[in-house]
Amino acid sequence: MNELTHFDNKGHAIMVDVSEKESSVRVAVARASISMNLEAYEGIENKNNKKGDVLGVARLAGIMAAKKTSDLIPLCHPLMISKVKIDFQLKDQCVEIEAVVKSHGQTGVEMEALTAASTAALTIYDMCKALDKKMIIGGIYLHKKSGGKSGDVFNEI
Repeated sequence: MNELTHFDNKGHAIMVDVSEKESSVRVAVARASISMNLEAYEGIENKNNKKGDVLGVARLAGIMAAKKTSDLIPLCHPLMISKVKIDFQLKDQCVEIEAVVKSHGQTGVEMEALTAASTAALTIYDMCKALDKKMIIGGIYLHKKSGGKSGDVFNEI
């Protein structure tokens, strides 16, 4: 079992010291989904939701969230992010979200990608909740990552 790195020998939470780690290009891809009723789905698909461009706003929210991850997750390092890309796929009354985050540094961008995908889903929920109070956000996971000591990781669900 791997040693937990966010605790010192007394069990106190600490920020990991990455100063000795090798800088490398880091990429993480996270996915999430939100399912909804037909009315909410068609509002997104036909771009006629009364609150505006749902996916455009969700894309911006995801990008902004990636940049603010260290403000939200207590032990995350503030990172110089070089790329955030949010894509959406609509199918079967569901919006599938993919967030890609890239940086060149000493620590990975998995939390930034997960935060971006989650926030995009939450934004879709917020913009469509008048049409569907039973939307379900789910399937939030790290799809793949590359760079760093642990190398490439791929997780297909």
